[in-house]
Amino acid sequence: MHSSLPARHPYLSPDGPRVLAHRGLVTHHDAALGVVENSFAAVAAAHAAGVAYVESDCHLTADGVVILFHDDDLSRITGDPRKIADVRLPELEELMAERGGLITLPQALETFPDVRFNLDVKAAAAAEPVGRLVAPHAARVLVTSFSDDRRRAALAAARAANAPLAPATSPGSATVARLVAAQSVGLRGTVRRLLAGVDALQIPERQGALRIVTRGLVRAAHAANVEVHVWTVNDPDDMERLLEIGVDGLVTDRADLALSIVNGR
Repeated sequence: MHSSLPARHPYLSPDGPRVLAHRGLVTHHDAALGVVENSFAAVAAAHAAGVAYVESDCHLTADGVVILFHDDDLSRITGDPRKIADVRLPELEELMAERGGLITLPQALETFPDVRFNLDVKAAAAAEPVGRLVAPHAARVLVTSFSDDRRRAALAAARAANAPLAPATSPGSATVARLVAAQSVGLRGTVRRLLAGVDALQIPERQGALRIVTRGLVRAAHAANVEVHVWTVNDPDDMERLLEIGVDGLVTDRADLALSIVNGR
């Protein structure tokens, strides 16, 4: 069962379990109208559904603007093969106009002041500007990346902005791999060391045949006052099962469904 941990960062201050809308919320109805993930409309829909947390991704445009976008190119979303880094903001806005609208990171932070953003830095060039932009909003931002170097660069930029608080953070994939290995052989000191300085452990339930989320790992994280958030969980039975073993957050494409499950517990 989920048990509330003492909040180590204001980002995690509301009572859990937490529902994190994965790239916003795109309902079947919205998808039929052409709305796509990580668009302005997807973030707005998550907010309208009552979601407190939106998980998204950050890239840098050719003219140096941080946008919420997952892929490093436009092919999957728009059919355009160009890299995000090679396209300027006005053209990206035009390409996304019929797909729910492009949203920049400054727009997201300013338009949705009561939303907490979980930001995955996808490009090295985006790390410094992400950190600088989120610094004034650090109480409601978690910065992460599959790359610990990108994550640390973003956090360093946020700290350099002399804000009173650094953003929350969760570790990159190399740190997670070391953590899972240490936990599997009972190296408790190593587990504690790897969890030091992070606020949440954001992980998939499995990586191929390897089970990552276990009761033991959840207990170890909680002993270090670190939350466990699992991605990407869309099946209601999986949501119930993970909540039962004590995970603190569900990253999901079905934030509307997850909210109903969490609120019904």
